Amino acid sequence: MSLDTRADRFRYRRSLASRVTLLTTIAVGLAVTFVATGAYLTARVQLRSTVDDTLLERAHAAASPVYVEELRAYLDQVTVSGGLPAWALGASDVKVALVVADGSHAYTFQVVKGSKLSLGSPEAQVARGQSASSLRTISVDGVPYRVAAVPSTTPNVAVIVAQSLEPTQRVLKKLGIVSLLFGLAGVITAGLGGWGVARSGLRPVRRLTAKAEEIARTEKLDPIPIEGDDEIARLSAAFNQMLTSLAASRDRQRRLVADAGHELRTPLTSLRTNLDLLEQADAAGTALPADARQELLDDVRGQVEELTTLVGDLVELARDEPMAQVIESAELHEVLDAALTRVRRRAAPGVVIEVEAEPWVTIGDPAAIERAYTNVLDNAVKWSPSDGTVHVTLRRGVLTVDDEGPGIAEADLPHVFERFWRSEESRSMPGSGLGLSIVAQVAQRHSGSVRAERSPYGGARFVLALPGDPSRT
Repeated sequence: MSLDTRADRFRYRRSLASRVTLLTTIAVGLAVTFVATGAYLTARVQLRSTVDDTLLERAHAAASPVYVEELRAYLDQVTVSGGLPAWALGASDVKVALVVADGSHAYTFQVVKGSKLSLGSPEAQVARGQSASSLRTISVDGVPYRVAAVPSTTPNVAVIVAQSLEPTQRVLKKLGIVSLLFGLAGVITAGLGGWGVARSGLRPVRRLTAKAEEIARTEKLDPIPIEGDDEIARLSAAFNQMLTSLAASRDRQRRLVADAGHELRTPLTSLRTNLDLLEQADAAGTALPADARQELLDDVRGQVEELTTLVGDLVELARDEPMAQVIESAELHEVLDAALTRVRRRAAPGVVIEVEAEPWVTIGDPAAIERAYTNVLDNAVKWSPSDGTVHVTLRRGVLTVDDEGPGIAEADLPHVFERFWRSEESRSMPGSGLGLSIVAQVAQRHSGSVRAERSPYGGARFVLALPGDPSRT
């Protein structure tokens, strides 16, 4: 297993609150580190600059001829353990030396007993006039000193002033400790604050999770309350919409099962009754008249066909996935011709079907389109009077079917494409109430549309439109 995979598993195994807390702590820790480091470096540079400016100022003050001669005389008279006047030092940790250009002798006074300055070529160059000044750090008995050398007005003489850096280092050390302590306190505070924010901010997520677990356990699709107007509220709203859709889907499924059971029960009951009559007649030894027997057999055959159609419609409507059939170019005028051939076989002898069709080609499933056309035409023929006329037109992919029947009531128009819906007038007529639902499904799958309205011929009008192109014919 690679390191990246193990890192991902470790990261996503942790809770979201702990990850938010960890990220917050890391971010604040980095910020505190950068700020503390910047403050420490700034203080260090500033303190060093202050020491350098003070040393140069003192060195220039002591470099005047009067002070140099006074200092030389004073250094010639005092012992090594003596002291310098206040104007020359101004602090107890300062050392003073005089360097002569020829290097024959140098006067050095030591404030700290037993320690001497280790001077070298940089200070000699200042005494010879080869350098305007010199600033460097040296070590005296393990103690760092900052050494400043400036030329005096006396020829070939340089004044050396050295100051211990121990006070500065103590200040920087204390500053580092304080920065570290405050940084740790800041990181701990950030961790606690991040944990609190994560716990508070993720409370709606936990509530949403608990609700989802409750739904999975109890199957109760009750919506959750929405608080605020942030991303969590939008997620809750989307979750409620999902619950609404799921509840509607479950209701449709239950209604489909209930309606299918009801629709299947009627032909099955009739089929069982007719078979029982035939069986009783054969068992009693009394043969039924030929006409009555043939009527029963025709009735059984019709009920089997009705069951076959109903089962086919149920299977067609139960498909929730997109079209799995072969998609190809479909010439709608030829599909309409095939549908008309099937409908005319079942139509009453007196019903006339007038057709006016123009070429139109669409991309889709020709078999599904033919079934939709057949259902629309069957519905028109079924509702037409025995001597009525069905008017069919196909222009630019729009199939319009008008009949001369009783029409559709205004209150029923919104429901004609629902599954198993049948008007009060049609409940005594054969049919499952699924034909027009299949038409709507086919139109939707082909990016088309279908609608029902009143016909100018007095009956119902169905308009089924499918996209396409007449130039492909």
